Amino acid sequence: MAQAKKGDKVKINYTGTLPDGTVFDSTLEDECDHDECETDDCGDDECGCGCESGPMELTIGGGELFPQIDDALTGMSPGEKRTVVIPAADAFGEYDQEKVFTVPRSDLPEDLKPEVGDELVLGNDDDEELGVAVVEVSADSVTFDANHPLAGEDLTFEVELLEIL
Repeated sequence: MAQAKKGDKVKINYTGTLPDGTVFDSTLEDECDHDECETDDCGDDECGCGCESGPMELTIGGGELFPQIDDALTGMSPGEKRTVVIPAADAFGEYDQEKVFTVPRSDLPEDLKPEVGDELVLGNDDDEELGVAVVEVSADSVTFDANHPLAGEDLTFEVELLEIL
């Protein structure tokens, strides 16, 4: 039976979980909580559900997923499944408390009405942008977290090679 190698275009299914079993991403529709989606387009990263819609096509070694997944796919045959564990340091990095900062309300636009959980993009005078999550709101200030939402988390992927294209 054919085995996948670097440079091959393949079709896969995967489910990504956290150590507590929480699914953070999956190509399998029954693994996702689609109630979170505001649209029917779950393939859109902005929909909020964190799930792809159906199998994913990628080129092994093309940098589309973590290199550890490319390594796991290499040598697999269609129908084969593997588990890949990616430590936090190799995924989205360790959680960095220095990326949590507080800004006085007076330094923010007057029309900004942030709520805890909001994801925003902050900009400065040099046209640099920083993605942040609002973690605390008070009358005088807003606290932001610029860590990736999965920073500090070890990630486990169950990967199934469906076919070599």
